[in-house]
Amino acid sequence: MATLEIRDLHVTVEADNATKEILKGVDLTVKQGETHAIMGPNGSGKSTLAYSLAGHPKYTVTGGTVTLDGEDVLAMSVDERARAGLFLAMQYPVEVPGVSVSNFLRTSATAVRGEAPKLRTWVKEVKENMERLHMDPSFAERNVNEGFSGGEKKRHEILQLELLKPQVAILDETDSGLDVDALRIVSEGVNRVRETGETGTLLITHYTRILRYIKPDFVHVFSGGRIVESGGPELADKLENEGYEAYTKGGVSA
Repeated sequence: MATLEIRDLHVTVEADNATKEILKGVDLTVKQGETHAIMGPNGSGKSTLAYSLAGHPKYTVTGGTVTLDGEDVLAMSVDERARAGLFLAMQYPVEVPGVSVSNFLRTSATAVRGEAPKLRTWVKEVKENMERLHMDPSFAERNVNEGFSGGEKKRHEILQLELLKPQVAILDETDSGLDVDALRIVSEGVNRVRETGETGTLLITHYTRILRYIKPDFVHVFSGGRIVESGGPELADKLENEGYEAYTKGGVSA
């Protein structure tokens, strides 16, 4: 069973000619087939956690460990982390001029699977997944995210998720900027991956609305660079009713 284990993770970032500690001792275990929702106010460090796990060079790990199936994630390069089974759906997906969606997806699948997928079956697989995400087939020949709307970019992220089938999927505010229809379609894609039982999901969000479509097994409240409370789905209901004020009083929010 694939397990992501985060222990006492501390992360800093350079800002305004100063070093600022953002993550201040994060402990979390995500097992294969589990869905964990991380909720918290702006600036609490949620996205820092996502990008630190993926290996973004902007963030410096100053303490703690991260392992995937016992392997040291922090010792891996960004591409090694992806090949090991870590997937990040970004809050703001970037444009990649000159690289078509079809080439990007097949190259990614080749890197993760260790061999190039057979072209005939691959084309069918991509087409079927695009149809389920209500994506026009012509998108396959467009440059990655270039000229895409916010919703189209998010659907492309979930298309990658469905095709790459990672061990752990980190979804950083995938619901941001989505209208109701796009949110439903994206959530259905995430749920298809979850239903295989082969992927652990770390869902980072401000709001409970995506949790109406994607039911978490565990909910964690993030504040001041660490997890300050954990519980089941009922904790999300509490946050919906009461907000984050109880967790941010006294300036504990990062």
